[in-house]
Amino acid sequence: MPPSEPFEPRREPHRFSKPLREGVIVARPNRFIMDVALDGQTVRCHCPVVSRIGGLDLAGRPCLVSRSANPKRKMPFTVEAYSLAQPGDAQRPWIGINQNASNRYVEHFLRAGAFEGFAPPGAAVQREVPLGASRMDFLAEGPNGPLFLEVKTPLVQIQADVPDYVPRLPEVPFSSTERSLRHLRELAQALSAARGSDVAVAGRAVVLYCLYYDNFGFRFYHGTTYDQVRATVDECRAAGVELWQADFEVTPEHVALKRYWQLEEW
Repeated sequence: MPPSEPFEPRREPHRFSKPLREGVIVARPNRFIMDVALDGQTVRCHCPVVSRIGGLDLAGRPCLVSRSANPKRKMPFTVEAYSLAQPGDAQRPWIGINQNASNRYVEHFLRAGAFEGFAPPGAAVQREVPLGASRMDFLAEGPNGPLFLEVKTPLVQIQADVPDYVPRLPEVPFSSTERSLRHLRELAQALSAARGSDVAVAGRAVVLYCLYYDNFGFRFYHGTTYDQVRATVDECRAAGVELWQADFEVTPEHVALKRYWQLEEW
């Protein structure tokens, strides 16, 4: 079970303008490209993840792709999700991988009042708000003060049961955490500055980890910088930064928010 009681909002899902199409991943020639078997031919698609995806070789995995309406796109198709099931299986739960779309999904549910556990319904929402040397994903202004919200979509490690028939790639060191740590520090500094000023309401700062599959209790990847990350997280949580997790469900028709809760352990 989750570390704390989850919120399970019932809100209208974010619906795709057109249903996603199903194919099968053939190969990933480089980090920006996936070749996909789609409607009897192999189509070169955009891969929206520049890192590894769970350390897995995804060749042979079912996938969902969208098609851009932009005629200038060199690769009109984008891989939105994949499944650990076999292509012919009746049930194929999807794992969303479009990090670029994550803020769009979160904004949909934020404006719908689904995140009332940390963001009051009806709050005025702004995107890409400057804070220190960074830009936070969202600022929500409500009666209890400002809420700075930073969205993370971890994909380097997929924390789900991986069948034996899905090959794993050789392990490589992972240390690309500086941007995440900078955001944590700046959120903590903003809270400390507000509490030390004449501002009556200091507000809140939340980092929301978005997983586009079922996961009861996200844990940070134990890479080469894990000790540094753990120390920074502990320091920033002590300053008031909150860590939350949200699980979404991806289907060919929509993205639904299933549950979310505050992370009590890291």
